[in-house]
Amino acid sequence: MPAPRINMRKIKDVLRLKLQAQLSHERIAAALGLSKGVVTKYCTLAAACGLDWPMVAALSEAALERRLLAGRADRRSHYVAADYGQVHHEMRRKGMTLSLLWEEYVEAHPGQATWRYTQFCENYHRYRLLLRRSMRQIHRAGEKLFVDYAGPTIALGDGGIANIFVAALGASSFTFACATPRQTMADWLHGCAQALKHIGGVPALIVPDNPRALIADPNRYEPRANETVEDFARHYGTSVLPARPYRPQDKAKVESAVQVVERWILMRLRRQHFHSIDDVNAAIEPLLKQLNAKPFQKLPGSRASSFAALDAPALQALPAQPWEWASYKTVRVHIDHHVEIDAHRYSVPQNLVGLQLEARITAHGVELLHRGQRVAAHARSAHRGGFTTVADHLSAAHRAHLEWTPQRLIHWGNGIGPMTGHIVRRLLEERRHPEHGYRACLGLLSLAKKYSKPRLEAACVIAAELGTTKYSHVRDILANDRDRQAATQAPEWNSPQHAHVRGADYYQ
Repeated sequence: MPAPRINMRKIKDVLRLKLQAQLSHERIAAALGLSKGVVTKYCTLAAACGLDWPMVAALSEAALERRLLAGRADRRSHYVAADYGQVHHEMRRKGMTLSLLWEEYVEAHPGQATWRYTQFCENYHRYRLLLRRSMRQIHRAGEKLFVDYAGPTIALGDGGIANIFVAALGASSFTFACATPRQTMADWLHGCAQALKHIGGVPALIVPDNPRALIADPNRYEPRANETVEDFARHYGTSVLPARPYRPQDKAKVESAVQVVERWILMRLRRQHFHSIDDVNAAIEPLLKQLNAKPFQKLPGSRASSFAALDAPALQALPAQPWEWASYKTVRVHIDHHVEIDAHRYSVPQNLVGLQLEARITAHGVELLHRGQRVAAHARSAHRGGFTTVADHLSAAHRAHLEWTPQRLIHWGNGIGPMTGHIVRRLLEERRHPEHGYRACLGLLSLAKKYSKPRLEAACVIAAELGTTKYSHVRDILANDRDRQAATQAPEWNSPQHAHVRGADYYQ
């Protein structure tokens, strides 16, 4: 490790004690806590420059340094200068070290005067101090994507506003921007999905701030993201790591990108009028390409070239299918081994009756999870009050029940008698859906086992005359033996013989 540098104030004291007080080198070194070699060195430099004490006293510290070290500066000019902008660029690669870059610097200039490793590192750290504060962090290639929303919005013709989502990669500063209608969770995740699609890969981390839409518990040490956000991260094989609350420096990269987007893109759109979010995105796209192609001010290349060299090779591949919005809900399996979601029932294996499951609900499908394992998957249905049932989820008895069809039930009824078949047909036709009448039909036909087929047919005749098709009415007719009574049609009435009755012949 190099020795700490001696400031010019102490060097000026050395020259004062030597040139004015005429002290020996040994006494000067003891008085100022320096070595005799250092005292000798600066006294020799002053003598070589022809300086006496009045001249030294009149010089400022900076001017004195230039006079004393003018010769050393000439020697420095003989060393081959390293491209510290490129060094800073290469240091963003994962696993890169200054030692390796120094070796490459020496090998690139054989036979020439090159800096030793210590001076090479010191010059690089001095170069870093010249850069902007937001660029002093070292971001590894493909490691982080910083996301945020810009403050300014764009007014739309329908009275709404377009919020500007901004994302920036850490190593290359490659920037993405798009418009969303709001800043809800769906908008945040849509923006992230579009950003990943635009860069063509997935970083190891996505770093937002702590928006309520994404972070369920904005704890400083153990922040917890929303379930839907975690599902998004699992789908893309990444992680969401929010920055510390009230610490914008943790995401300084995107703070800078937001400022650039506001100045480079939004200010160019300030006089345009847009009718929809799609119009805004169409206007942003060409300006975004120009922004990423714009050269850096203090570093070599541009955002686009840095992205191609650094981030693009280090990103993970995108999944085959894009992420679809999913919400989660805890559901309990009913006794009929179905769960209810939005007034529609979906089947699960019968051995899960009574257990709580986690439902993952998307626009097109429903997945049911038990302890993280998928136990059932269905296409989502908008039929309120309906059932979506997989036969393999049912018991043997229930699977046999599913084999019943309206035609089979009517055929069974006609086998007992035409009026029984008529009652079965009416039971199926009067229901909103034929399946709703299956149970009543099975109950009606099962009466033939208890009372016999002829009695059931006779009871159905009576029910038809009464204008009813209810299973309970037919059952009561049989239970009360009304089917065994005399026919409901009254016999023809004949007048009895009597002396006072004149009879029909009297009126002839």
